[in-house]
Amino acid sequence: MVFKGTTMFSASLFRNIRRFQGFRTIRQICIKNFGNTLRLLPFYCLPVPFVTVHALSFRNSKEKEDKDQEKMIDYKAVIETAEQLYQDYKVQELYDYLVQFKDCTNDEVLWRLARATTDKGKDSTDAEVKKSCMFEAFEYAKRALQINENNFACHKWYAVLLDYTGEYEGTKARISNAFSVKKHFLRAIELNPNDATSIHSIGFWCFIFADMPWYTRKVAAALFATPPTSTYSEALYYFQLAEKVEANFYSMNLLMIGKTHLRMKNYSAAKSFLVKARDYPVVTPDDKKAHEEAIQLLSKIGVKS
Repeated sequence: MVFKGTTMFSASLFRNIRRFQGFRTIRQICIKNFGNTLRLLPFYCLPVPFVTVHALSFRNSKEKEDKDQEKMIDYKAVIETAEQLYQDYKVQELYDYLVQFKDCTNDEVLWRLARATTDKGKDSTDAEVKKSCMFEAFEYAKRALQINENNFACHKWYAVLLDYTGEYEGTKARISNAFSVKKHFLRAIELNPNDATSIHSIGFWCFIFADMPWYTRKVAAALFATPPTSTYSEALYYFQLAEKVEANFYSMNLLMIGKTHLRMKNYSAAKSFLVKARDYPVVTPDDKKAHEEAIQLLSKIGVKS
């Protein structure tokens, strides 16, 4: 039997229901009248708007259920656990713990997941894994910033990862991102003037453009009417300010103070900070990098390690 439309089929069905009052169930009526076509009944006898509304209701119900489940999560406890793992430098364990919350709408969790994913990438010796981690981390940072534009850490990690991913996209992309990177670092400092890593990061931005070789300057000049520029003095100001806010917080900040003094030919001051960077406890990949570069720079000014 071929049915020409929902209306005709439904009318036929209910006429037969009235005719066969002796049957105990509608199912029996349907079997008698439609045989093997019974399996089509749910689709043909329900009006299309009902099916559509039912589907929308199911979707909305699922979304509500997801939101209700998220409300039940104790994010304060999640953040406390994440911070403890971060302090203990349990990189993989921290990532595995936070990634289960990757679909959440909590900016504090998401920027910490961005940080954890970045550290996971830095820890890897596989170049492709490192690259993948940086782009993955950037997605978390972008979502965190979309959720809360007044969170200094969201701006900081957005800027960090915009620059990291720009490195993989080439010199042109990195220079194109430069003004945006600086803007977000400055906003992070504005929101939290006591965050030493944000201050260090803007210092590093200044150093990169003060130290830029001539051929990179030509690329920058081609991209911008007024390309990004800075000086060693400006970079040193931020590095020293970061150290004033939190002394010895980061091996790379000690290295960069020494390195900047070296560029400015302040050899005595350079030696002092490079020795501090060399002797800083090596725990993270950044500590290892600072240690090794400090030894190289010290050898250039006649200091043996």
